[in-house]
Amino acid sequence: MLKRALIASAAMVLLASPGLAAPARPVISAARISQDVKVISGDDYEGRGIATPAEPKVIDYMSKGFAAAGLQPGGEDGGWTQAVHLRRFSVSGARLSLETPAGPMALRQGDDIVTSTRGATGDVAFDHAPLVFVGYGVVAPERNWDDFKGMDVKGKILVELVNDPDFAEPQLMTFNGKAMTYYGRWTYKYEEAARHGAAGVLIIHDADAASYGWDTVRNSWTGDQFDIVRPDPSAVSPRLESWITHETANKLFKAAGLDLGELRKKARSRDFQPVAMNVSLSGGYKVESSEIVTHNIIGRLPGTGHPDETILYTAHWDHLGICAPEAKDRICNGAVDNGTGVGTLMELARAFGKTHNDRSVVFIAFTAEESGLLGSEYYASNPLYPLARTVAGINMDALNVNGATRDIEVIGSGQSSLEDLLAKYAKKQGRVLEPDQMPEAGSFFRSDHFTLVKRGVPMLNAGSGQDLVKGGLRAGRAAADDYIRNRYHQPGDEWSAKWDLSGLVQDATLYYEIGRDLANSRQWPAWRDTSEFKAARDATAADRK
Repeated sequence: MLKRALIASAAMVLLASPGLAAPARPVISAARISQDVKVISGDDYEGRGIATPAEPKVIDYMSKGFAAAGLQPGGEDGGWTQAVHLRRFSVSGARLSLETPAGPMALRQGDDIVTSTRGATGDVAFDHAPLVFVGYGVVAPERNWDDFKGMDVKGKILVELVNDPDFAEPQLMTFNGKAMTYYGRWTYKYEEAARHGAAGVLIIHDADAASYGWDTVRNSWTGDQFDIVRPDPSAVSPRLESWITHETANKLFKAAGLDLGELRKKARSRDFQPVAMNVSLSGGYKVESSEIVTHNIIGRLPGTGHPDETILYTAHWDHLGICAPEAKDRICNGAVDNGTGVGTLMELARAFGKTHNDRSVVFIAFTAEESGLLGSEYYASNPLYPLARTVAGINMDALNVNGATRDIEVIGSGQSSLEDLLAKYAKKQGRVLEPDQMPEAGSFFRSDHFTLVKRGVPMLNAGSGQDLVKGGLRAGRAAADDYIRNRYHQPGDEWSAKWDLSGLVQDATLYYEIGRDLANSRQWPAWRDTSEFKAARDATAADRK
């Protein structure tokens, strides 16, 4: 779940409210945002793991904050929350090894492999399960692409490359060139493996193709995993969901008498054929599964004219919890990811709480984003406010703590007319829109807006950009790289008094102005004709007349 934008300073910015006049001009306060982030990313919140003692603390803090801002409870049964029913999978005692033509290879948990599952509710064992290299593991009929070529992989272990076939050679344009498609996401790879009846998947980690390092993988996948409650978890997830390091993959292919570099090249072609590796996997691990209830936190400001039409502001409240139990610093505090989003959500609630609007404005702090966008998936499947009459939304995930910028980056650019509104208000700040600067990272598929997007709701996911007023592109890129390398999904993601939140305030100002515009007009933002999400929105057009 990669976060973009790295953000800005303790300043106060006055906002000119479009649309209906408010009693007073709202003020976006970097100091208040910083204080909210400091509280919820403190060690006493223990990394905001879902269904842990931290969760009631988050609910209490945010619901009181929403109430103080002037919002009404927007959850179920007149309360502040929506119950989200999940299944928890806990893996322990993993002992896995490979039998290769060159001899046995033990796989050390955390060093060579990370082992998890969302497809088995009891202990898992493998007895010489054959390995098959299936390239990128993609089946895309619309692109005349099939990495399986009819091979029966039932009960086998698939070895796959991360990202999609255009990553190494964007000029091929067999997919979207440099921009990752959903076929490049690990979620898709596990889903496709389950559809083929595979017993497991070993994704070969590559820091460039994944857009994050091995520490991020290890911290994200060695703890409990979650999924929505399904009658048969194995229908959508294999029994083994795992990653192996690039170094381990090289040893494996060499021991199998195969050239991984050459196979990588072949995997970029429609003519690629899956390769039986003459290697098998044995061993197993204990799995404990249980059903849990976690919560989305929801506040609402009812509209005065069209209260059945909704503007959404969203951010996820959860993080990884105790992510490094053996380390000196055990807690992944999640200050940037996504304390900044939560703090900004609460500050926007305070700004809107002083206004009156024609349409309703709803603020949702989603749970279980770090577990696969599960809180937003649950809401999108069980919406408390009809999606057909949800006008649009803005999602905030890992905001900028590095200073004011000259630009603002649109993740998944070119999708909807929300970008026109963003450009309008960015221009007032003297800023310009930039397209997604890392489309190969697939960030558009990696945050909570995507579950709503799939159902046709126009959602904006933007970041500050990297052209810092103080230091330019060079400084902005260096800060972004430093965060991904040293703090993203790691214990180092902690609140700092040294943050410069001026860029975050810029962005929050834009988000407020766009929301006020939409909340006091008859606009219905639309998907571009080229967007793959237009059809889903068009199917509910009659509900918006």
